[in-house]
Amino acid sequence: MSKNKYSNIRKAAYEANMQLPKLGLVLFTFGNVSAADRDLGVFAIKPSGVPYKDLAEEDMVIVDFDGQVVKGKLHPSSDTLTHAVLYRHWENIGGIVHTHSTYATAWAQTHRDIPNYGTTHADHLTADVPCAPPMSDEMIQGDYEYQTGFQIINCLKEKGYSYEEVEMILVGNHAPFTWGKTADKAVYNSAVLETVAQMAYLTEQIRPGNPRLKDALVKKHFERKHGPNSYYGQ
Repeated sequence: MSKNKYSNIRKAAYEANMQLPKLGLVLFTFGNVSAADRDLGVFAIKPSGVPYKDLAEEDMVIVDFDGQVVKGKLHPSSDTLTHAVLYRHWENIGGIVHTHSTYATAWAQTHRDIPNYGTTHADHLTADVPCAPPMSDEMIQGDYEYQTGFQIINCLKEKGYSYEEVEMILVGNHAPFTWGKTADKAVYNSAVLETVAQMAYLTEQIRPGNPRLKDALVKKHFERKHGPNSYYGQ
């Protein structure tokens, strides 16, 4: 592939997409990752319906923040407009992931937020993982993928969450979306979400009515990694 101005985001999107099956977050053609270039006003995203084993870097489709294809021979992911809406409204993200990973999707199908039961959750998020309410019939019958973006945005607004602090969500009856400053960080968040979802499910099986993690532990574990006086890591 010849070097061009889209090479970096194509490479980032391809490598991030290839992490999804390795991490057990997708089956067959389920899921997609995009990587954005804010200076160019575009993002690279997985083409629709192409198995991961058949993907190549040059297959990544370049799309603008209105969801229009800029460069690429294949059709972009069917979720492209959802990505476009989020990039247009959230200026500080550079990558988005959508999967149908088993445990996170199971929680989405129950319409439940994932409760914060332990320090693994608190290491990444002080809030519960939010679940956006199922989409209205009017939205479903309209521009479905476009409206999914607003379903996500509206849920965070209603709960008073910042997209820079809460980088993951469940879409009711659908599946999870995650995001981050880079595509790699969005993939990391997707793997964390699936792990937290599995742990919460098992916790409720082992002990129905299990108490939530107390506030002091939530604060301690989050701030030791992300607070102004953080001391986790090198």
